Amino acid sequence: MRERQYIARRQSEWEAWDRWLVPGKRAAAAPSATDAIAAADLPHRFRCLCHDLALVRDRNYSAALGDDLHRRVLAVHQRIYGAGKPEGGAVLRFLAGGFPALVRREWRVVTAAFLLLLVPLLAMLAAIQVWPDAAYLLLAPETVSEIEDMYSPSARHLGRPRAASSEWAMWGFYIANNVRIDFQAFAGGIAFGLGTIFYLLYNALFIGAVAGHLTQIGFAATFWGFVAGHSAFELTGAALSGAAGLKLGIALVAPGRRSRLAALKENSRVAVQLLYGAALLTFLAAFVEAFWSPLQGMPLTLKVGVGIVLWLLTGAYLLFAGRPSRAA
Repeated sequence: MRERQYIARRQSEWEAWDRWLVPGKRAAAAPSATDAIAAADLPHRFRCLCHDLALVRDRNYSAALGDDLHRRVLAVHQRIYGAGKPEGGAVLRFLAGGFPALVRREWRVVTAAFLLLLVPLLAMLAAIQVWPDAAYLLLAPETVSEIEDMYSPSARHLGRPRAASSEWAMWGFYIANNVRIDFQAFAGGIAFGLGTIFYLLYNALFIGAVAGHLTQIGFAATFWGFVAGHSAFELTGAALSGAAGLKLGIALVAPGRRSRLAALKENSRVAVQLLYGAALLTFLAAFVEAFWSPLQGMPLTLKVGVGIVLWLLTGAYLLFAGRPSRAA
């Protein structure tokens, strides 16, 4: 069949797809009942469209016709499978209910990640109150001197190193630092989960050493007043990144009846969604840490109170958001 004959035979079908792709154009054109594309017919007619593209290429018809069909196939695929423009509503639904519901479904790895992060942190903090030199097991003397300057009651800018010039610079620094920590905890899952466990333990001990040392030397008010506001978002984001990494590790260590590759592909879908939510919490933590946490002159009770409220809100969000209502 010649190209012109083939175009004449299939042109009405292609035009129907064009009207289907553009709702306004569809309505203006008012297609007939035979020209419209019903939802039930989508699979069959889409396969026919793909067949048209394959046939045009196989018969070496003109490049313009092939490019036009290729563009149409891609547009229809994106419209059907949602690979086009991201839908804001889907993102909001995920954050409002899908993400906390996912965290609850994966409570085992989430709980394990929280324990790996919080237990060593609190243990190191407590140990330094009894044995102050324990801080130097993890912190170099230069690091200790720097953090003492940053959280000294006489510090001009609380929690800010001398090289930083503004809150915006610190925001960028906190984002980069927190994302690095979260990604290490996530990517470490590829090493059969051992990398994730290492990074969670290391960061827990490091934070515990800093908190324990500053508390032990009498900088508790400035340090705890600084970290209280963003601690809920930052630690929860780190723990959820660790949970995502553990999910990858489990697929490699205990794939069950699946192959390791199949288990990794399946678990990675869940892990990436956990990482999405962790990223949001990390960005929130960086914003609070840059613009709220350094504020001086506020009562310690107020800053700690705000931190407690944010911990309660974060916990309530993860525990209760996305649950079906009783009425439903």
